[in-house]
Amino acid sequence: MGTVGQNYKNGALRVSIHGGLVLLAVAALVSGCARPAGTDAGSRPPLKAPPAPAAELQADKTAIRAARLRAEQTRIAAARRWGLKRVPLTAPPAPVTKPRVTTREGFEVDGHEEKGLPPVFTTVPTEQKIVFLTIDDGAEKDPAFLRMMSELRIPYTAFLSDYLVKEDYGYFRKMRDRGVALNNHTLHHPYLPALSYARQKREICGMQDVMEKRYGTRPALFRPPYGNYNEDTLRAAKSCGIRYAPIWNEEVFVDHWEYREWDREIHPGDIVLSHFRGREDWKGTMTDMVRRFLDKVTAEGYSVARLEDYL
Repeated sequence: MGTVGQNYKNGALRVSIHGGLVLLAVAALVSGCARPAGTDAGSRPPLKAPPAPAAELQADKTAIRAARLRAEQTRIAAARRWGLKRVPLTAPPAPVTKPRVTTREGFEVDGHEEKGLPPVFTTVPTEQKIVFLTIDDGAEKDPAFLRMMSELRIPYTAFLSDYLVKEDYGYFRKMRDRGVALNNHTLHHPYLPALSYARQKREICGMQDVMEKRYGTRPALFRPPYGNYNEDTLRAAKSCGIRYAPIWNEEVFVDHWEYREWDREIHPGDIVLSHFRGREDWKGTMTDMVRRFLDKVTAEGYSVARLEDYL
């Protein structure tokens, strides 16, 4: 039997048997890093981070609770500052699946659904106790209103007419920057059914152009002035890129409410109308109007949701 000679060279063990050399990958054997057949470094499964210690998880939960508490305390302070009787209720999360919105019965025009015209509705179908605040035209530009709505975190939707907002486009730009959706209420606020199709289209598409130029988007929502429309109105609106034509079920003023329904009650999903108005037109300010609105809906267990989240 021949001799076996051993020597180390370049990190590998050479074993000589009868003059033959066998190269053993010592480094791989020692490290235990030899890979199964058919694998390479690129296919190696990623290392997983170790689970966070229980103390870290508890600290995260504590931080979340503290943040929520601070937010609630901020809302309580804001409600007191603005003279509300109660802290407004927080709206539920936006629905993952949007409700199907159709034209309210009795508000249709000929061939409404067949022609794919924008639905006209006063209420969004939902069982949740939510309402939607919408504010029209743009005559009053009250900075206190912007502060109030931001501090209370109340969502609302604006429908603007150019002949009024052009006095101060910047005011409504601040509104947009705070997350408020700005929508179409025509250029000059005319009684649309008295106009030809071409003139109605100029009023609606012209306002789309203004909105895109001043605020960067062409709205999908349009409200006809006074809530009046005909087939030409909706055909023109559709041609201008409008998808929905919400009107309202209640209207709130500084000193009273008005109702469309015989029961004079708020219902889940109702759209509430108000206007950008001040002391020249009302017996109070826009903040007075918001106070009346919030005191009533909160007392009846309703929160205020964002209309666009449901469309």
